[in-house]
Formats: sequence, C-alpha cells, structure tokens
Amino acid sequence: METVEKVVAQIQGLSGNAGDLHQLHIILKHSDDSLRLNSPRLPHFFTQLDPSFHSLGYLFFLDAYLSSRVPRDDASEVTKLVARFINACRPDHIRLAPEKFVSVCKKFKDQVMGLNAAIRGVAPMLTAIQKLRPSSEHLTTLHPDFLLLCIMAKCYKSGLSLLKDDVFEVYHPKDLFLYCYYGGVIYIGLKDFGKALDLLLNVVTAPMSTLSAIAVEAYKKYILVSLIHNGQLSSHFPKYTSSVAQRSLKNFSQVYLELATSYSNGNIAELQAYVEANKQKFEADNNLGLVKQVVSSIYKRNIQRLTQTYLTLSLEDIANSVQLNSPKEAEMHVLQMIQDGQIYATINQKDGMVQFLEDPEQYKTCEMIEHIDSSIQRIMGLSRKLSAVDEQISCDPMYLAKVGKERQRFDFDDFDGVPQRFNI
Repeated sequence: METVEKVVAQIQGLSGNAGDLHQLHIILKHSDDSLRLNSPRLPHFFTQLDPSFHSLGYLFFLDAYLSSRVPRDDASEVTKLVARFINACRPDHIRLAPEKFVSVCKKFKDQVMGLNAAIRGVAPMLTAIQKLRPSSEHLTTLHPDFLLLCIMAKCYKSGLSLLKDDVFEVYHPKDLFLYCYYGGVIYIGLKDFGKALDLLLNVVTAPMSTLSAIAVEAYKKYILVSLIHNGQLSSHFPKYTSSVAQRSLKNFSQVYLELATSYSNGNIAELQAYVEANKQKFEADNNLGLVKQVVSSIYKRNIQRLTQTYLTLSLEDIANSVQLNSPKEAEMHVLQMIQDGQIYATINQKDGMVQFLEDPEQYKTCEMIEHIDSSIQRIMGLSRKLSAVDEQISCDPMYLAKVGKERQRFDFDDFDGVPQRFNI
C-alpha cells in the first residue's frame, strides 16, 4: 500500500503530460483506499499540491478527505478549499475521474446548505458544470444541485444561465426530473409562468415505469401555475404521457384538482373558503404561497372575462362584478394588467370609465419579423437534431434486436383503439 508521501511525490512527477496522466490515474485508483484511511492527515498535504497543475491528484485527495465527516468548525474553511479547487482545476484532468468530481461537488453542495449559505455555492457549482460537461447540450448530474442552490439562495436569474440551454443528452432520468422540476420553480420565482408550465409538464409527461414522487410534486405545481397563467386546467393529459402517470397522478393531487374546480366557478368567496379549509395541506407541500397567487389571479381572470362582453365599463362596475372592495382597487388591477400585457385598455381618469381595446400587434414590425425568423430557425435546428437521433437509434443493433422480438409478440393493429384523451 502506497504511503501518502509517496502518492504526493507521484502526483508532482506525473501531472505534466497526457501520457503520464493516465499512469497517474491508475496509481491514484489503487491508492484510493489508503488515502481514505489517512483522511485526517490529508489537509497537511494540500499545501504541497497546486489545484491548477495537479488537478487530478488534488481531486482524489479532496474526495478522500471529504469521505469522512468534516467537523462543523472546519466546514467553512473546507467549502473555501473546494471552491478554490473548482475554480482552478483543469477540465481535462477532472474528466478522467468524473465520478470523483461529482462526489466532491455534491459534498460541497451539502456543506454550503448545512451552513445556510447556499449563495456561496452558486458560482462554484456553475463553474463545475461548465468544466464537467462536454457541451451545453449535455445534462450533468450536477445541474439539479446548481438549480437547487439558486432556489435556496433566491438567485433565480443565475439559474437562467443553464435553463436557456437546449438539452439533448441525458444520462440519468432522475437528473432530468429534478432539472425540470427545479427549473420550473425558478421560473415561478421569476413570475415567468409560461416557461414554468413547459418545464413542469416535461416532468409530468416524461416516460416512467413507476410513479415518481418528483412527478407528483411537479403535477401539483403544474395545476396551480396553469390556473395562474391560463385561468384553467386542461381536462386531459397529452397523449404521450405514460400510462402510469395518467392512472395515478390525480389520486395524489385531489385537493389541487378540487381547487381547480372551485377556481373555474369564478366565485372568490367560495375559493377563499376552500383554501382556508385546506391550508395545512398546502403548507405541508410548501405550496401555500403559490396557492395565494392563484386566489389573487382570479380577480384578473374575471376582469379578462369582462373584456369579452363589454367595450366600456366603469371602475365601480368592474369592482362590483369581480368582488373588489373599491373602484380604486379595480383601477390598480386594471393598470397592472395593462402593464403586463394581459389586457388592452385605456382609463379615463375624469369619469372613471375603462375602454377595452383590441390587441394592437399587427405582426409586421421588424422586431416581430426577427422574432418569428429566430423561432423558425430554432425549430429547423431542432428538427435536424431529431432526425439525426432517429437515424442513430434506427441503426442501433440493440434497438433493432428488441424491435424484432416485440414484433413477434404483438400485433400492432391491436393498438388502434387506444384512447387519445384521458380525463384527470
């Protein structure tokens, strides 16, 4: 068994070129148990290694040191040590031992969370992901940890740096579930409910053989965000949703589905009473704040319904119709909705009348044309990517062998009668 001193000397001597690096990797793997047994001694050797030059060896030492429980008094200094390593390490080194790097980063995340200092982990974790992944199209197992840190630190905008990437390569289904769920929470925090819906729906409709607890929580939030953003909940799942989700999700979300039913009636007093009666359940799910936003949104939804019936209406009539306390409160709601682009209207301050207008967008400005062209180019790029993936799968020997076996077991005409819609 190699002594720690000898391992340090080998790290110092074999970190210079790619050929030696592979030999060093073999040595470090053989020395891993020895390093773990000597974990209390390892901090003494960190000063003898340069994280920017001896990155692979430094990584093994860090992982071995963190394998034993770090004293709470040392936790703050350890997080600084790991953060410095993440910022300085070489990507070609840490990609030789990605499982070690992931282990160190996850322990780092646990440390900053334990210190109630999630914000200290946001920037280093983003750097770790950028160094670990081959390209922006790859979803790493660190993506969900980074998004969770952003949520705990309320640095929602920091999470957008990853959420804006198009992801095509996923290695573990749980990583995708958590990435989409946490991403949906971040967009909720930013009040971008449309994008939150897209990500939460990805969790609900993802392929699954058994019901995931993540999918259940995502569906609860999906119901609430649908009410806030669309004013209603779709009566069926998309047809590509797994049969497991279609059968089981509603059984775990009854209180939320009943909330949606109450919301659809448009009676504010009834909705508030239902929320109060089930307050503890919403609190237990950490969804009470979102539920309160649902209650607030019903005023806006009822005002939007008025625009479908009237061309002009007084603020007093609006207040009475949507059960607001005063014309002034109605005016504040209308102004906010105009600002958010939810309705088009003008308010005559003199007589307190509101005139509802048509959507002024004519879809002929340069900005709109550029936006449409950008969307078309993105869709064409996605189409090319899907075609390439389809071709790759179609030529995969394992896929062809499985399809061949399935053809012998089933007559595909038997599936013509499968229903396309399912009630929730």
